[in-house]
Amino acid sequence: MSNSSDGNVPDQELSAEQKFIDGLYEHVDALRGDVEGSVQEALGPVGNNYQARLERDVRVTERSGLLAALSAVDGSLCFGRIDLAGGGGHHIGRIGLREEHPDETGERAPILIDWRAPVARPFYLATGHEPMGLRRRRHISTRGREVTALHDEILDLSDEERTGHEDHTGDAVLLASLNAARTGRMGDIVRTIQADQDRIIRAPHRGVLVVEGGPGTGKTAVALHRAAYLLYEHRELLARRAVLIVGPNPAFLGYIGQVLPSLGETGVLLSSPGELYPGVRATGRDTPRAAAVKGRVEMAEVLAAVLADRQALPDPVIAIEHDREILMLDDDLARVARDRTREARIPHNAAREYFEGHILNTLTDMHAERIGTDPYDGDSLLDPDDITQIRDELAANPEVWTAIDQLWPRLTPQRLVADFLAEPTHLCEEDAAAIRRAGGPWTPADVPLLDEAAELLGEDDRVARASAERERSEKIAYAQGVLDVSYASRTYEFEDKEDDDSEVLGAHDVIDAERMAERHDEDDHRSAAERAAADRTWAFGHIIVDEAQELSPMMWRLLMRRCPTRSMTLVGDPAQTADEAGVGSWDAILAPYVEKRWKHTRLGVNYRTPAEIMELAADVVRAERPGFEPPRSVRSTGVRPLVRSAGRDSLAGAVASVVAELAPAEGRLAVIAPRGLHGELGRALPGSHGGVLPDLTQPVVLLDPRGAKGLEFDAVVVVEPGAFGTSDLYVALTRATQALGVVHTGSLPRGLTATPAPTSAP
Repeated sequence: MSNSSDGNVPDQELSAEQKFIDGLYEHVDALRGDVEGSVQEALGPVGNNYQARLERDVRVTERSGLLAALSAVDGSLCFGRIDLAGGGGHHIGRIGLREEHPDETGERAPILIDWRAPVARPFYLATGHEPMGLRRRRHISTRGREVTALHDEILDLSDEERTGHEDHTGDAVLLASLNAARTGRMGDIVRTIQADQDRIIRAPHRGVLVVEGGPGTGKTAVALHRAAYLLYEHRELLARRAVLIVGPNPAFLGYIGQVLPSLGETGVLLSSPGELYPGVRATGRDTPRAAAVKGRVEMAEVLAAVLADRQALPDPVIAIEHDREILMLDDDLARVARDRTREARIPHNAAREYFEGHILNTLTDMHAERIGTDPYDGDSLLDPDDITQIRDELAANPEVWTAIDQLWPRLTPQRLVADFLAEPTHLCEEDAAAIRRAGGPWTPADVPLLDEAAELLGEDDRVARASAERERSEKIAYAQGVLDVSYASRTYEFEDKEDDDSEVLGAHDVIDAERMAERHDEDDHRSAAERAAADRTWAFGHIIVDEAQELSPMMWRLLMRRCPTRSMTLVGDPAQTADEAGVGSWDAILAPYVEKRWKHTRLGVNYRTPAEIMELAADVVRAERPGFEPPRSVRSTGVRPLVRSAGRDSLAGAVASVVAELAPAEGRLAVIAPRGLHGELGRALPGSHGGVLPDLTQPVVLLDPRGAKGLEFDAVVVVEPGAFGTSDLYVALTRATQALGVVHTGSLPRGLTATPAPTSAP
């Protein structure tokens, strides 16, 4: 921050901004209590009117989001100001706030402009060459509720007014943010959104937008802020349908979990691929080969064939005893019933009702012919009522249902997939051996198989419908009892009066038992995101996928079912594709669903990784792909990566030594090592935290490259780089914002060995 020669000018500017911030938080403190009450009010009953339900969803989403944002404010609610060339200006913040009372025009004047509002856009896009009607842009830095610094950019060069807080480079706030110590939780970037990022964030929500970028280019931050922008711009639609954000793993979801609430948005469902099937949390691990086999698009045909095998035929005949007769259900008769049922093209469980009907009709005709045919002329002696009675009696015969269960069983997705994995069919022996598994937890690669099975099976909802009808009848009976008590009480109240006040209405006069029961069914106060999490068939308003290049073709089938409108934002970097099941090509991902109807944009500036670290990481990739060009780093630290050799017996000690050298005074350090070394390294690093769901707020965290995807740390120590594939190693080397160390016992991978002798960090 520069100062003017007049020492009082900066003080005046700071004092003015401090006064504004103080008033802003007085307003926020008063507003918080009002919003809490309005959320409860918005959750009240709305009847069964669709528009009323929609309006309630919007109110609840807006107010819950505002309450979350107000609860999360930490003094950085306001981060900027734009001064207009014609006079006046606006303060810019994470959420929009207005005066409590309207002015003479009936409007409530804005106090703070939401960063997503059109009027705020020049804050991100204006330049000296294109000032967009601004004369000055101000960045306001705060600690708690105290204003600590101002950074002004002059956009109208003809304006001679100076404040003493001019930032002549325009980069001070951005660089301060990049150099700040990490906390283990991702923060928003609303103060530092760059022009290329802003254009992506505000792109139209219809269609598929692919955002490609290398490590540190802000892909994830852009995707999250795009979600916040879309929820702001299309509130009514997305409050009803919700936004789904898919991240690579649960640790990543924990890392980004506070970004959207801090921006006032709660209508979002965050999920890893292993959590996309309601009721299943996939905690198992597949071998890379097994995940690749399960992820092939051909698995959809395999599961269809597996299901077709379960629609069996008698071998060679099923004998059913009925009314002292033996009815023989043979292959030909069952085949006719099966073929006619398949012709309906209805999912398996829903189609069972048709199959049952065909079998019962077949057995009815067979039995009627035996007992009701005139032995002399062959005519039937049975009338339609007799035929109906025979069919009803057969429908009550347990042996008939045993036969139907054998030929067309009711199946759950879990049962079908578990049976298939225990004994894989319709695969070559090598693929079958790779995925064969009897029992054990579900894996992320199983989730799209379960979803595919659910599509093939559908639901036989007759039992559910009958249960719902019984429950409804019970509720109506209960409601009628309540009304009867109300009526009896009212009658007793007036029976001793000479003049019965017949115009006083009782409950039974304004509502009947059926309507009263329906009102009890309307008290589902879950948000759209909460309802979506429990509903496999939910259609989201928009889907954002991070690390999209890693998902398998089968997982893409699942996601496309979740978004019939194909309104999606896909974020990733094909150079970081590490999963054998990953598609890794945008065209291969999207062509089966939208052909060429998708847009592609690229982020080419690396804000996270210093140039010294990026150069080393790029050399590793170039050893395999000579033409590789990494994103351009915006900063240099002057610190070369530390590369240290160790004996196998002293590996843990060497890692501990490098950790001690690189550990920041504040911030976070990650040790990225093969999972098999985590136990040994954990014992050598007291206080470190690892596991399936590590606590990223701890000073030292143990991860493998897959678990580190999407994360960033002040310092990183990569252990045994030769154990990683090129993509995994590239990911591991590019997680650091300040310092990188490499510890190895064997030979280094190509690219690392070509690096000149490194120096250690100070």
